Amino acid sequence: MAERPAYIASGVDVDAGQRAVELMRSAIDGTRRPEVLGEIGGFGSAVTIPPGYRSPVLISSTDGVGTKTAIATALRRYDTIGRDLVAMCADDVACSGAEPLFFLDYVAVGVLDPDQVAELVGGIAAGCLDAGCALVGGETAEHPGLMQPGEFDLAGFCVGVVEADERIDGSAARVGDAILGLRSSGLHSNGYSLVRSLIASWDLDLGRPYQEQLQRTLGTTAATKAIAAEPEHALATLGDVLLTPTTIYAPLLAGLRAELRTAGQDIRGLAHITGGGLVANVPRALPPSLVARVDPRGWEVPSIERLVAALGGLDDAEVRATFNAGVGMVVVVAQEASHRAITWLRGQGLDAVVMGDVLPDDGGPRYVEDPIGPRR
Repeated sequence: MAERPAYIASGVDVDAGQRAVELMRSAIDGTRRPEVLGEIGGFGSAVTIPPGYRSPVLISSTDGVGTKTAIATALRRYDTIGRDLVAMCADDVACSGAEPLFFLDYVAVGVLDPDQVAELVGGIAAGCLDAGCALVGGETAEHPGLMQPGEFDLAGFCVGVVEADERIDGSAARVGDAILGLRSSGLHSNGYSLVRSLIASWDLDLGRPYQEQLQRTLGTTAATKAIAAEPEHALATLGDVLLTPTTIYAPLLAGLRAELRTAGQDIRGLAHITGGGLVANVPRALPPSLVARVDPRGWEVPSIERLVAALGGLDDAEVRATFNAGVGMVVVVAQEASHRAITWLRGQGLDAVVMGDVLPDDGGPRYVEDPIGPRR
C-alpha cells in the first residue's frame, strides 16, 4: 500500500479506514437481500425492485441520531446507537406503508478507531436486520481538527418501496377514527440536548444505578412503582437507560396492515413521533381538514421522561410537546378495527392503546387534548 506520510501527519489514517471496512464486512453481509446486486466496495450500490410490484413507488428518508451520540461517547459504548439511526429513517419510510428496502450510513469521526467504527456499523447492521432492509454501503469520514478523538456523528439514508395504490399519505382518515398509540422504548432519539443540559446542571453520574437516581429525584414510592412497571431497568445504570435504542416499528406495521386486511380493514394514517413530540407529529397522520383529539390519561409515560421532567421542571404538556411521552408511533384506524389492531400488536409483544380519536376541523389547532371516555 502506498505511503502517505503527509496525509497521516495531517491526522487522517487511510489504512485505519481500510481495517475498519474489513471489521464491519461480515455484519454488513448479514443484512443482504436478494435485490442487492454486486458486492461492497463499489462507487455506488445497486438494488433492484422486489418482484411482484405492479406500480412501485420509492419512499426515502434521511436522518441522524443527534446529540444522543454524546451519551455514547461519554460511556464509550457504541453497540446500540446504530439501531437508533436505522429506526429514525426506516420508521419514517414505513409511515408511507413502504417496506424498507436498503440503507446507507455516514459515520464521521475525529480520529478513526477501526474497532469503534466497526461497533457503530455493527449496530446499524443489527438495526437493518430488525427493519428488514439491506445495508448496502456507506461512508466513514475522518475529521481531525473539527472533531476530537472519540467523538463521532451518524447520519443515515433509507429507501423503501410500496405499491402506488397502497401508499399511506395521510388522506384516508375519517371523522370518528381511532388514534392508537404504540409504546415507545423510552426517549428514543429526541430531546437529548435538553437531557445533556440537565445532566450537566445536576452533575449526574451516568454510571449511577438507575433505580437510585429515580429514588433521589422522584422519591422511593415512585421509583419502586417505575421499576415494577419497567423491570428491564432494574439493574441498569442511568447511562444504560439513556442509551436504550429506539424501537423499530416497520415490520410490525407491515404485519398489522396484513392482519387488518384479513378483516377488510386497513391502516388509515401513521405518524412517527420524533422531534416536536405528540403535538407536532400526530396531526401528520391526518388530512388538513381533520383534528387529532388525544386523551393523555390513556397511557403511562416512561420513568425516564418523568425523571427528565422533574429535573427540568417540565409540566406534562411540555413533555408531550418535547418528547414522545411513551408513544413512539401513532396508527389511525376505523373505530371498529381498533380492538383487532391492539390485540394483534399486544400478541407481538408491543403494547398499544386507544389514545384519541379524529374530529372535524373547527378552525382551531389540529391537535387538542381532551377526555375521550372513561380512564382506561
